[in-house]
Amino acid sequence: MKITSVKVKKLEEKENTRLLGSASAVIDNEFIVTGMKIIKGNNRLFVAMPSEKMPDNTYKDVAHPLNTECRQEFEDAILNEYHKLGEEPIKENE
Repeated sequence: MKITSVKVKKLEEKENTRLLGSASAVIDNEFIVTGMKIIKGNNRLFVAMPSEKMPDNTYKDVAHPLNTECRQEFEDAILNEYHKLGEEPIKENE
């Protein structure tokens, strides 16, 4: 598996939210995963996989890596692209 392209949308930082952006990744120029979120954790940034809200108000991933190495590939590719965007977020009304 090879991540062949990544798109990141950086969001304005707001009080009381850890959401910094959203991302999508194309795998082998054939399969796309959308709906990933870039989150500011307590110690580092991380990528949350796409999820859906369940009837009991919990969230369940709808797509996710099966091992640590694959998860790291996604995080590296997405966070590298996030950092390339610099400090200017995209305003939500754009």
